[in-house]
Amino acid sequence: MKNKLVSIKEAVDMIKDGDTLMIGGFLAVGSPLKVIDALVETDKGNFTLIANDTSFVDRGIGKLVVAKKFKTIYASHIGTNKETGRQMSENETEVNLVPQGTLIEQVRAGAYGLGGILTPTGVGTEVEKGKQKITIDGKEYLLELAKRGDVSLIFANVADKAGNLKYHGSTQNYNVAMAGASKITIVYAEKVVEVGQISQDEVKVPGVLVDYIIDGGAING
Repeated sequence: MKNKLVSIKEAVDMIKDGDTLMIGGFLAVGSPLKVIDALVETDKGNFTLIANDTSFVDRGIGKLVVAKKFKTIYASHIGTNKETGRQMSENETEVNLVPQGTLIEQVRAGAYGLGGILTPTGVGTEVEKGKQKITIDGKEYLLELAKRGDVSLIFANVADKAGNLKYHGSTQNYNVAMAGASKITIVYAEKVVEVGQISQDEVKVPGVLVDYIIDGGAING
């Protein structure tokens, strides 16, 4: 079995200038906070972000926004981070607001190898501009293309050494969908256990979708 365990430094070293990053979490709940903090400290940037939100100015993804690491952002909302709004208003960062359900299905389509999804959300609004419309049984849908990244930075409460992931409550949010939606998937796990210690009924992400694991328990210990 391949050794998937890496340090935070090794993980951050895999990220290149200009990469498209998918980052899990919902207002920093279920975000790989320590990996984000390490990335803030590098001189890398010019990233494209795909995430549910941009968190807060002093936590999670918001720290990357404050550090001006993104050239482009795709997110469902930015209202909890005034710096994102300021950068958008001043044309410092391209910010694309995407309906939440549409965004996660675009990510899921990317992970599953689909070309995109059809959704009625946004038909007849600003959202439809520049997009193909398809009529099915008399109803109009927008074709929303799949989203894929260079690196998915996700979180898990527990991972085994093969990369099978377990979650508690809402921490699974975008993390589950983003696993496998990028060329490389890196998970920060609060705890790493041996293969077989996670019940197959508890696995939310199979190890085949995870390339590298950071053992947060070893760091905290």
